[in-house]
Amino acid sequence: MLLTGGLKCLLPRVLRRIIRCNRRSISNTSVMAEGYKQANVVILHKSLADDFEKFCHANDGPLPLLYRTQPGDWKWPSLSSDSDIRTDCQLYRKYEHGACTGSLKSLKEYSEQLKDMVTFYLGCSFSFEKAVQKAGIPIRNVEQKCNVSMYKTSVPCYSISMFHCNLVVTMRPIPESKLGAAVLATSELKEAHGAPIHIGDPGLLGIQDLSKPDYGDTVQLHPGDIPVFWACGVTGVEAIINCRTPLAFTHSRDCTFITDLENDNIRSLGGVPQVHCISQDPLHFSIVSAEAAQKIKTLETLIGIDPGERGVRHLQRQGELLGACLAMSHAGSVLITTGFPTHFSHEPPEENDGPPGALAIAAMLQALEKQVAIVTDQRAMDLNKKIIEEAVQLGILKKPIPLLSYQRESANSALTFLCENGNPGRPRFDHLVAIERAGMAADGNYYNARKVNIKHLVDPIDELFLAAQTIPGITTTGVGDGGNELGMGKVKDAVKKHIKNGDVIACDVEADFTVVAGVSNWGGYAIACALHVLRCCEIHDRYLRRAVGFPRAPSQRLWLPALPSVPKEEKLLKTLVQLGVRSGKTASLEMEVDGLPFYSTHSLMIEKLL
Repeated sequence: MLLTGGLKCLLPRVLRRIIRCNRRSISNTSVMAEGYKQANVVILHKSLADDFEKFCHANDGPLPLLYRTQPGDWKWPSLSSDSDIRTDCQLYRKYEHGACTGSLKSLKEYSEQLKDMVTFYLGCSFSFEKAVQKAGIPIRNVEQKCNVSMYKTSVPCYSISMFHCNLVVTMRPIPESKLGAAVLATSELKEAHGAPIHIGDPGLLGIQDLSKPDYGDTVQLHPGDIPVFWACGVTGVEAIINCRTPLAFTHSRDCTFITDLENDNIRSLGGVPQVHCISQDPLHFSIVSAEAAQKIKTLETLIGIDPGERGVRHLQRQGELLGACLAMSHAGSVLITTGFPTHFSHEPPEENDGPPGALAIAAMLQALEKQVAIVTDQRAMDLNKKIIEEAVQLGILKKPIPLLSYQRESANSALTFLCENGNPGRPRFDHLVAIERAGMAADGNYYNARKVNIKHLVDPIDELFLAAQTIPGITTTGVGDGGNELGMGKVKDAVKKHIKNGDVIACDVEADFTVVAGVSNWGGYAIACALHVLRCCEIHDRYLRRAVGFPRAPSQRLWLPALPSVPKEEKLLKTLVQLGVRSGKTASLEMEVDGLPFYSTHSLMIEKLL
């Protein structure tokens, strides 16, 4: 392979002439013609051209269409002077009925067949490598003098007619400290695949072994590097193979077509991206726009007021709401738990802070087409069933939510509950949420704010959160307003220092993300609003769908009605009063939560969040 400084700096037309004349051995066009666009090439029969173009538009992450020729047109005058697609790639591949039947240095011998064929020029990630280098980010495959690694994934592309395949990606190792810069450098270069479609564990894409790429070469990660994956134009080759057309040609995967277009055609995609880690096991980062992240930060600030003056501001950690909601946004199945039986001398003993927030989260998750279930105490199953039925009647939920209970029957009960057949490799849930759920203290008991032990009323649902810490792929969130709620173990030192009776009541069980609010219901409302913000974020939406398929059009945003509203929450609170569920602080059966009136406090908070 020859990657000399001279070849890097040559103009595209000179490089094409060298390739055309076979004057130099070029086995890889990566970082050639720095600053100019390179193109993947697909050539197929004109009868398939319209459908393939639709396939490209439906999957524009891997297949950004630069140009489509007319049948028999070998030139590309608007994008490259004096070019001839029959000769200007270093090497071609021929496909017959889905099989690669040879490599060719020229297509001139097929000139007659090419008269009935159409050429598609598709953007290539080789084009953005200069931008990445300018951002001070090392290109490991260039350092190691090899081609980039390419992998088939388990991610299906959007199918059009006979064109269907799974996404192919390139992988570039990026130092963790440079992840944000790498995303920023590539996010607006849409015609070169744009921002990454995945950052972190390759197993989440169905890639089992980075040392065994399907195409290209193995690229070694340095200590501190994170595998970063971009959509790849070789996806088009997979589509050609699967459609089994009698005859098709592509460029060789290492040697793309070099155009005369400079990499200055920047197209914004909804703002400046940010990168956030949402899981350590498996390692997983997400992408969101700075604007969306700021909105969620504002939501977090709004719910952080302390109307009861209990000292909860000392428990707050910035960014927890964003992290929790990013994790839920990526989850396919979420388990929610709530229920704090603080009124042990009443029946039911539950307070009315918790269920409304839990249902607000569940309603948005339903609208986002995620699987959602609620787990609660066995003794409270009938009560929660009635609450869920009323929530459906009131239009808060689209449909009833599965209601579960958990009992410890053996040492493996939690694992069996969370995973299919108790197999940690097959979790039933991706994320667990506890909102105003009694949490176990360091001594194994459960306490209300007045330091009364209510363990006899609480099933050991904490065990699910403890087990989740050992199961790869399950993340957790705790929502609370006093420090004795499940998940607040992350801030237990602050609880012991700043909350009345905190040395006794502090929950000892941690969640990955801890959302602290003046009233726990507010945390649930904020999560619902934040999930809506994320789904409306173009940058995050693209990352979620791996840049395949179509963006969510405004008319498709059916999740908007799922947001909490003052009328819905008012009706729900009236239902809870009718069911005998009392205010936490006062035990009153009035329109109040935690001793705060609904109409002058909670309704205003809902309006502010919206």
